[in-house]
Amino acid sequence: MSRRAWGRAWLGAAAFLVIALAATAQAQVRPGDVITANDASRVKALVSPGVYYRIVKGMRLHIVATKEIDWPPPYKEATEKYSSQVRLSQDHRSLVGYVAGQPFPLLDANDPHIAVKLIWNNVFRPISTDDYDLRFFDCQEQYPKLGGTHRIINEVQVGHYAGYNLVGRTEVEPLPVDPDFKITNRLWMFALYPLLAPEAERGDGVIRYRYADPNRADDSWTWDPGARRVRRLNEAIMSSNTGTHTFDPDHYSGYNPKTEEYNYKFLGERKMLACVHAIHSPEVTCPYDAGASACPENWEIRRIYIVESTPRRGRFSAGGGVVEGKTIVYLDSEAWFEPYVDTYDQRGQLWRTNLYWLTYRDRPVPDARIAIYPFEREFVVGASECDVQGGMSAMCYLPGQHTPERECWYINMGAVDKDFCTVRAMVAAAP
Repeated sequence: MSRRAWGRAWLGAAAFLVIALAATAQAQVRPGDVITANDASRVKALVSPGVYYRIVKGMRLHIVATKEIDWPPPYKEATEKYSSQVRLSQDHRSLVGYVAGQPFPLLDANDPHIAVKLIWNNVFRPISTDDYDLRFFDCQEQYPKLGGTHRIINEVQVGHYAGYNLVGRTEVEPLPVDPDFKITNRLWMFALYPLLAPEAERGDGVIRYRYADPNRADDSWTWDPGARRVRRLNEAIMSSNTGTHTFDPDHYSGYNPKTEEYNYKFLGERKMLACVHAIHSPEVTCPYDAGASACPENWEIRRIYIVESTPRRGRFSAGGGVVEGKTIVYLDSEAWFEPYVDTYDQRGQLWRTNLYWLTYRDRPVPDARIAIYPFEREFVVGASECDVQGGMSAMCYLPGQHTPERECWYINMGAVDKDFCTVRAMVAAAP
């Protein structure tokens, strides 16, 4: 047998072994089971290494039956109308012909470009297509510890976490593309401001723009409340921890760096555990891991695509300031949102793990009066990033547990516009 044939045979056997182990692990968990640190090994093949670390540290999973997730009808209609005209560019980095909906609803595991297509499906995902505004949320930083006391090291409170999409709009006029796109080439605008706590950073904020031009980096600015001046941010900072905070902007909402700046490799499709029908909103603080996660919460078997992301050689590679060596993206095949993302350092060691708790309903909180939809949709109700090497974990509650704004999530309701996502608006909102 030739060396190449032997290599193919070995890879095939390895892939079969991984699938077999996952199938065995799936058979070992049933609805009604509660997974604790004592029996974390039961689900080791059903979660990412980062999630396994969290379970060992005390996070508990309540196993429930799998339930279906459907897309919002306007998103589904846009996919049916426009997806047939979408293709990858000649260099297989960018999209050509995209208007709205999912770019690539028909996927083939044997397609050599399936990985980048999966990532573009993640970019234009159904959870929010037009605009979103999360009002008053908070993040608590602490050290995860099995059975430890919840001791908050740092607490961050934010007034608005908002965004406006210029392309792919499905529910709020202008549809399906904002005319401003032809002028500015911006795909989306993001705003996070003002910080309400801690006091030393009160009034701080971030504005970020993403462009359709594959060779144009994101533009980002922050407001320094101490110096009372606007500062432009280096793009490499977007994938790194900012200030004293554990979370980095590229992982505020799953995996979100500029698509064309990375290479992608399809690692396969597996049945894995994820939280996509959370029962708590606001989320609850886990009493078993020193408050480093949300638990107990419902987890179910999901069909997950796995993609490896590595920085492209050039100014966005390690030599240009990006710190991570690779990122493993776990993408739910129905929600098209990542239940978790693991990042590895340049040595290939697990560095950070990002975990997201989602729910599927027609309103973000049970007693909503305004943010009520005629169909069910996904909401992120909790997010956590843990620095496995440094030990610090940030747990964000979306909505906050003690917020003055009860409904918090306003998705595709015209709650924010382009003017809201500007440096001028950020500065004006600072106390």
